[in-house]
Amino acid sequence: MADIKQQIFQELASLEEAAARLRGTAVAAGKQTDLEVAILTEQVKSLRDKNARASELIDKSINVLKKLS
Repeated sequence: MADIKQQIFQELASLEEAAARLRGTAVAAGKQTDLEVAILTEQVKSLRDKNARASELIDKSINVLKKLS
């Protein structure tokens, strides 16, 4: 009976260790995802700024071409 109890406690300890590792993995994945989202947000902001500037330059170019016509 003592052997069975000991085996149960060993299995529980093993499960506890596995759960702790999984928790650590989940936390790391969450941090990775947060970092990726922050990077993508900055990239989108940068692209929107560049698109706005490109639109301004296109509008100026069209105005110059209209004046030359």
